Amino acid sequence: MNRGTFLLAIDPNNSSCNVIHARGSGLRLRVFCLDTDPFHPDDSEIHLYGTAGGRMYAFESIGITSDDTADVVEAIQWYTCYIGHPEIFITVEDPRPLKNIAI
Repeated sequence: MNRGTFLLAIDPNNSSCNVIHARGSGLRLRVFCLDTDPFHPDDSEIHLYGTAGGRMYAFESIGITSDDTADVVEAIQWYTCYIGHPEIFITVEDPRPLKNIAI
């Protein structure tokens, strides 16, 4: 597997939110810990969710382009290794209770 280079920064608009930057591409992903951070998905972005180390996470793209999509899963896997929990189940479904119930 080709390993990309990723960097981690704090979101300048939300100090509790990390941002993954893929070096060599324009990919940027906001990382929210759903157990502690408020998260309101932006309908114009891509969202993936995962559970790692017993915590739920949301990953939201920032201005994603078609060239960036290939790096998304690799960036999430890099992040979970970085936080010490390399095993993650990634899904498109929001894992928070009551978020997937149609009314």
